[in-house]
Amino acid sequence: MNLTKKLSDQQKDAIKSGLGEKISLIPGKSEKALMVDFSEGHTMYFAGEKRDLAFVDVRCYKTAEFENKKAFTEAVFELMEKETGLTADDVYLSWGEYDTWGTKGSMK
Repeated sequence: MNLTKKLSDQQKDAIKSGLGEKISLIPGKSEKALMVDFSEGHTMYFAGEKRDLAFVDVRCYKTAEFENKKAFTEAVFELMEKETGLTADDVYLSWGEYDTWGTKGSMK
């Protein structure tokens, strides 16, 4: 996730744990295979204005049902507001689904 804010280690741990819990809203997904990347201190503009924002990029091996993705997305927005103070208007999330995935030295 890209953020304009810099987060404390405590905030990062809370977001990582929250995502680890909420990823189970997607059947077959668990924290065991969850990677979370924080990239902080970005300058971001939206609608021509410099703002405090977050962009969460979710990448998923295989597809998930819309309702499961929606539930996870809503949980991410709630988690981001709780841990960073950014409102739903300040957080953007994209979702990518992939048929192939490289891991552990090979391709799935």
